[in-house]
Amino acid sequence: FCPFHVVTGWWCPGCGGLRAVNDLTHGDVVASLSSNAAILPLVVVLTVAWMRWVSRRWRGVDDRMIVLGRSATAAILVVLAVFTVVRNTPWGAGLAPT
Repeated sequence: FCPFHVVTGWWCPGCGGLRAVNDLTHGDVVASLSSNAAILPLVVVLTVAWMRWVSRRWRGVDDRMIVLGRSATAAILVVLAVFTVVRNTPWGAGLAPT
């Protein structure tokens, strides 16, 4: 259960995330999207960031894996907030975890 959902009755941006990742590990992209539509893009972005970091480390560049600036952090927070509001409205009910 999600503590945020129990207290507020709203689906948080992470609700269904573990099911979505589990579905992805089993190759079921459609089920993953029905559990949490935000997880697939997140996994893709993190995988690309990790591959770029491994490539840089392999070439001897010593840096951190992911560094976000203020604008990127703000953009991610806004997208997550909009996703949360939309999935909790009647016209965005398809984004709620199944």
